[in-house]
Formats: sequence, structure tokens, C-alpha cells
Amino acid sequence: MAMASYVKVILGSIAFAIFWVLAVFPAVPFLPIGRTAGSLLGGMLMVIFQILTVDEAYEAIDLSILGLLFGTMVVSGYLERADAYKYLGKLLTWKSKGAKDLICRICLISAISSALFTNDTTCMVLTEFVLKIARQNNLPPEPFLLALASSANIGSTATPIGNPQNLVIATESGISFGEFVTGILPATILGAAVNALLITGMYWNFLSVKKDEEASAAGFFTGDSVSSHQFSPATMSHLASSSSQGRLPGLETTSVLTSPTLKGLAHHETLRNRVNSNQNEAEIDGFLNGAWDCRNSTCSERWKIKLWKCCVYLVVVGMLISLLMGLNMSGTAITAALALMILDFKDAVPCLEKVSYSLLIFFCGMFITVQGFNKTGIPSALWELVEPYAKIDQFSGMAVLALVILMLSNLVSNVPTVLLLGARMAASAALVSTALEKKAWLILAWVSTVAGNLSLLGSAANLIVSEQACRVPNLGYTLTFWNHLKFGVPSTLLVTAIGLILIKS
Repeated sequence: MAMASYVKVILGSIAFAIFWVLAVFPAVPFLPIGRTAGSLLGGMLMVIFQILTVDEAYEAIDLSILGLLFGTMVVSGYLERADAYKYLGKLLTWKSKGAKDLICRICLISAISSALFTNDTTCMVLTEFVLKIARQNNLPPEPFLLALASSANIGSTATPIGNPQNLVIATESGISFGEFVTGILPATILGAAVNALLITGMYWNFLSVKKDEEASAAGFFTGDSVSSHQFSPATMSHLASSSSQGRLPGLETTSVLTSPTLKGLAHHETLRNRVNSNQNEAEIDGFLNGAWDCRNSTCSERWKIKLWKCCVYLVVVGMLISLLMGLNMSGTAITAALALMILDFKDAVPCLEKVSYSLLIFFCGMFITVQGFNKTGIPSALWELVEPYAKIDQFSGMAVLALVILMLSNLVSNVPTVLLLGARMAASAALVSTALEKKAWLILAWVSTVAGNLSLLGSAANLIVSEQACRVPNLGYTLTFWNHLKFGVPSTLLVTAIGLILIKS
């Protein structure tokens, strides 16, 4: 693409720079309007500066990606209501054998959950739970929070619905859900395992602290909402004494009142006692019948809840099977979301309110901003400089390409990096072979996602873990930039290299 006029290049660069600053530092003092408003501002400036027309701006918005994001967020909301994340949390503490075992479980569950429900959702739901487990067992929270965030990023590489940049890649490349999974899953599995070993090794001494008491985290934080009631011995004895008082006096009266002169009085007393006894029995029967009806009603409600949960899980499994079969991803996700709304048989507004509409709007503004920046010709000019040294069919070229993606993902963020480099990388690889074109997209997905582990600002999942951990009442912990960096650099470089070798082969 030829360079635009100098005026458009300068104005387009200014608009993109404003977008970048507000995306990376959403609370800058001179314009603290946040990422979403910053994204819209960048897109609007591209139109105001006449780099894009209004029609071109609308065309830049990818509705299929927005539909897929919307559908997965609705499905994740219903899964949360169906206690899917609570069950995942329980798996963390079930028969745990110590701190190192707990680290490995967090890495495993975080990776699996992210592949199915996105990395951001996983971190948002599990951060507080993980922090409570660490605090309760007198363990340092840092390795557990790092395990959660880093494994969520690595695990999300496995599927197109694991993170936003994978959604973009799957949509633009035309790679099916099954091809995407089979192409990148081996790298995800080995990368997650290496990441778990690395974090265990780096924090070995901290994780080797022996606990004074053999207390399981599951006992402290079970998450059960149903409580059972048992009759106390005092209550049982009270019911027994009431029944005895209703019958024994009658028997005692009939045995004592045997004088002929008192037969009439005895007859009346016996009748009265029988009536009282019958009334007491009727009251007890009524109480027991009412309790039985209430118990039946409670059991019925529980079975309805269990049935609804099973239906939710079946719909999600059906959605995953449909994606593996190669059906349209955005259409499948929206269909699954609508099916869950119908099964819920309630007003869907509460669930729809949990959708991150600010994220959808952020994507709209970002699509426009990146398209405008592409029209300036700057990305194409920079790619022409790098392309001769970034041949995907050579290991040295892959190393250069990976470094470029790593740097851009941490400077510009991973989704804009994918939008800027994706088509150019694929076109360059297609000149060599069509098989390499697919591998180019998978390499971009792998490196741009794992790059999020490099620093605290590398991915939204890292920021979610950091912010959520700070806000937990009475248990808050601050994960600093430098503490994350000293683990993030070796982990990112090692895991990225392992994944590149597997994907290339």
C-alpha cells in the first residue's frame, strides 16, 4: 500500500497515538476517560481528519467478531449462574496435597477454563477464590495469582473462543474451529506444563512452608448455599412429653375412678380426655403433613434447579460440538445464548446486563482506528522493512517475527497487533506455500497471546487479576509490575519458543 499524503500520515498517527495512550494508560491525568471512550475518540478522529469516510468506518466494524463476543459472554453468564465456576473452584481444593499441588491445579483449571470460557472471564471469577485459599493456608498469594493469570493466557490459545485476538484470527483466516484446535493444542498443553514447572521452581522455597494445622481449604470455603436442619434432642423430647401428657392422664383417670358413685364423672372425664387426645393427634398430624408438603415442595424446586443446570451444560456442550463441526462461530454462539434465555424462562435483562458492552464498543472504535492507521500506509511501510528478515519458513525468520509480535503486543496490545500484522503475515507466507499461510495465522495467535505474560500491562487478564486481588475485603494483595516482570520475562520467552517449535513442526 502506498503512503498517504503527509498531512494524513501525521493526523492519522496522532489519532492512533491517542488511541494507544488511552488503551494502555486509561487513567492518564490529562484525559482520564478510559479505554472505551479512548477507542471511540481514536475512531472518530480518523473520520474527522478525513482519513476514513463515515461509510468506510462502518464497514471497518466486523459484526461477526462482535456477535461471537456477545454470544460467548451471554453463555458465560449462564454458566456462572449454573455454578460451573463454583465447581471449578471446588476442584482446586478437593483432596489437595499441599501448596505445590495447589499451584499445579490452578494452572490446569485456569488453562482449561480459559480455553472454553475466555481468559478474562476465568480470571474475573477465580481470582478472589484463589486469593482466599492462599491467605487461609498462610501462603504467599503472589505465585498463585501469577499461576492463574499466566495459565489463563496460555490456555486461551487453544480455541478460537479463548480470547479476543483468536476470534479475530479465526474470522479473518477462515480456519475452522477443529483445525485451529488441532494445530495449536499440543503447544498449549506443553506450554502450560512448562509454565507450571517454572513457577513452582521459582517459588519453591515459598511453597515448601509446612502448615501447623492440617486444615483443608475446601472446609473453609465450600460455596454451598443449602443448609440442612435437624431436630435437636430438646425438641424431640418436648414432642414426646406433649404426646405423653395427652394420653397418660386419661389412662390414669380410668384406673383410679372406679367408685360406683363417680362413674358418671369418670365417663365425662374419659370422653374429654379422648377428645383432647384426638385434637392433639390431629394437630401433630397436621403439622407433619404440612412439613411433608413443604419438604416435597423444596425437593421439587431442587430438582428443577438441577434439571436447569443440566440443560445449561448440555447447551454449552452442543455449542462446542457445533463449533468443532465447522459451523459458523458467531451464529453458533448467538444461537446457544438464545437457547439458554429460552430455557431460563425468565426475563433475560438481568443476564444481558452482565454483558460487557463497553468491551464491544471498545472493539468498534478499535476496528475503525486500526483501519484508519492502515490507510496511512505506515504499517505496510514498516512491514516491508521487516519482511525480508521475517521469513516464516526459516527458524531465524520465525525468531525475528516472534520478537516483532512480542514487542508490538506489549506496546500496542495484542488485538491491534493481530489486526495490523495478520493479513500481511498471511500474504507473505502464502507466497511460499498455502500450508505455511495457516501456520502463519496460528503462530500469530500463539505469540500474540503468550506475549501477554511478559508484563502486567501485556493482557487484560493480568490487569483483572491485579485489580480483583487488590479489592478483596480484608484479604487484598497488590501484584506489582516488577514482581510480575521477573516471572513474566523468562516464562514468556521459554513458552513462546516451545510453542513455535511445535507449531512449525
